Amino acid sequence: MARPPPRWVLEDPFRARFPKVLTDLDRLLIDGGQILTAGGVMSWTDLCRRLVERLRGADVMTETARFLLVDPRGREQRYYSLFSPRLGHGDTAVLAVQRWLQETEGKDLSLETLTAKAGLERRAFLRRFRKATGMTTSDYGQRLRISKACELLQFSSSPIDRIAWQAGYADAGAFRSVFARFVGLTPGEYRRRFGVQS
Repeated sequence: MARPPPRWVLEDPFRARFPKVLTDLDRLLIDGGQILTAGGVMSWTDLCRRLVERLRGADVMTETARFLLVDPRGREQRYYSLFSPRLGHGDTAVLAVQRWLQETEGKDLSLETLTAKAGLERRAFLRRFRKATGMTTSDYGQRLRISKACELLQFSSSPIDRIAWQAGYADAGAFRSVFARFVGLTPGEYRRRFGVQS
């Protein structure tokens, strides 16, 4: 798996140091009214556009974005995010399941299989998995699959329906819906932005 960008590397230390602060790693800019926060090296452009829009209106913000050659529609952190699972939690049963899911690219998410891999009963496994990873088994598996799809969209010229199948989705329509929910772009938009194929 590719190494996560520095922004996500600091997630666990930040959460440990400031456990009461709500974080959203999918967004570059969070507008809390009186407080605006931005993450990522170049997110200052998003922050500046929001301030210009707030102080001078959408028309001036759009003109400013065009002048600076910046996309006025904005970006989301999740466009650039690779799935980087939490592995430092110390729960060996959950780690065994995480490793197995990684090896199989999340293609079997049945609770019967996962609980057998963990050696736990269903309720205990679900509770421990959520505590260790911060997500449900379904979301975890979907993120693994979508991460695989992102890689295929970026580095291959295969049709999107074939990529859906390779990532573990029998229904291409369901794949498109899940992809858009997690990434914030359609598979076609993602390929146009990040694909390296001509």
